Amino acid sequence: MLADWHEFYGLLGTAAAALVALLFVAVSIGAAILTPAPESRSATRAFLSPVVFHYANILFLSLVALVPTHTSQSFALTIGVASIGSFAYSAMIAVMVHRHSISDLADRLGYGLIPVLCYAAGLVSSWFLFQRSPAGLDVLAGAALVLLVVNIRNAWDLMLSFARRTAAPPNTETSERAS
Repeated sequence: MLADWHEFYGLLGTAAAALVALLFVAVSIGAAILTPAPESRSATRAFLSPVVFHYANILFLSLVALVPTHTSQSFALTIGVASIGSFAYSAMIAVMVHRHSISDLADRLGYGLIPVLCYAAGLVSSWFLFQRSPAGLDVLAGAALVLLVVNIRNAWDLMLSFARRTAAPPNTETSERAS
């Protein structure tokens, strides 16, 4: 069933793994930005954690798709269970992003709504796969691609945010206290 998709999922998984590795490098370089302040913890939960989650999810999907012993039923069940959990997590994040004071429409779509729709599409694809419909593989591939592209946008947005915070002039009040 997935033989024709082997290279697609191999490339998708490789891209997700490389991008999450780059994200870890970028965050470790800018670790000073991640402060213990409550607003920083909230922003990390709402913006940074979902990016890592989505990349890991794409990597998981790719690895599962490359398991040679899957039947259409076992693959559909695995995708369905993963999609339900991921949908619930993404819905929670969408609410957090919507309530966060620094989010704009692009953030609400990129971090919130679009991942929720991608995981809903994953659930639909698992139903198609359970019915042995070839459309399930196309729906799943489309959802994974959209999630990867949106997550690239989100990671870029995070890195720009880190760069702006790092480049911002120090707080004069804090500088005076240090003197």
